[in-house]
Amino acid sequence: MSKSTRGNFFEDFHKGDVIRHPAPRTVTEGDAALYIALYGDRRPLHCAREFAHALGMRDATIHDWLAFHLVFGKTVGQVSLNAVANLGYADGRFLGPVYPGDTLRAESEVLGVKETSSGKAGIVWVRTRGLNQRDGEVLRYARWVMVEKRDPATRTGAADAPELPSCVPAAELRAPEGLDLRRFAEVAWATGGGALWDDYQPGERIDHVDGMTVDEADHTLATRHFQNTARVHFNLHAMAASRFGKRLVYGGHVISIASSLAINGLENALAVLALNGGSHTNPTFAGDTIYAWSEIVEKAALAGRDDAGALRVRLCAAKNADPVRERVLRRVKNEKGEESPDPRLVLELDLWLLVPRRR
Repeated sequence: MSKSTRGNFFEDFHKGDVIRHPAPRTVTEGDAALYIALYGDRRPLHCAREFAHALGMRDATIHDWLAFHLVFGKTVGQVSLNAVANLGYADGRFLGPVYPGDTLRAESEVLGVKETSSGKAGIVWVRTRGLNQRDGEVLRYARWVMVEKRDPATRTGAADAPELPSCVPAAELRAPEGLDLRRFAEVAWATGGGALWDDYQPGERIDHVDGMTVDEADHTLATRHFQNTARVHFNLHAMAASRFGKRLVYGGHVISIASSLAINGLENALAVLALNGGSHTNPTFAGDTIYAWSEIVEKAALAGRDDAGALRVRLCAAKNADPVRERVLRRVKNEKGEESPDPRLVLELDLWLLVPRRR
């Protein structure tokens, strides 16, 4: 019996399976500092203790996307080690702050499985929960991934795709525990921006202006930092024989780049409340330069709060095309009239963000 594993293939997943992922990870201030080094993120709630204290938090919090990536990384060995592609996200909720010293672990439930029409692979849907050392749920999300089959020649007949909500209802959004914005005006200078929830309007587009080039070393270091073991990100020898001929950049790396670029125009977005949906529409490779823009979809009040509101934002990212100067489309048509994502579009995320209100 082999003591090593090649990971799960499509045939190994069944609806209702619950997977307890190794290995727990204690998050430190060093992790937070490395996240800044990788992405240049400058949101003070995650790097300035006194700012966090002024808003009722007991310490600077771990960045929402860092917590997400650490939880996501734990799932790769059992869910997507043999992935062809991570296809999308839905019903993601950020449920509680993570602080330095917290220990995160992950559990996933298989929501459904469906064989592809070719029969060579299958799609697996899972809901993952990120838990802290007190078994408190700090985040959860659904995702679906195309996974290789162990035996592509044998049909499984699996056709059990789940239904997932298109949006987290605003009434179910939860502000981070302890966050109190009554003193926000006193420390608002620290964010570098003046626009509050009241100042954004549905239909508005915000170009985040700057670009960030993906370095080979940075995306490799980041993915290792998240303990994401997917071969497509690390094994150049294996990927040389793929249709791309090179390694793929982890999609979460692109999410964090786009989130950091979005600070320019969304400076006062203090927290991610929900990930309604999203997809990595095209692959990103080392050497690509990422640009981002946001579209305001809607606004919602937060139940019981007059100091903060929820802003629904569609965050998009393109590679090697500055959207300020070049038109990047969501969908383009080929000569046959068939639609597909613009090949320069690499990311679409539908998010609820928490933004202070004018009092």
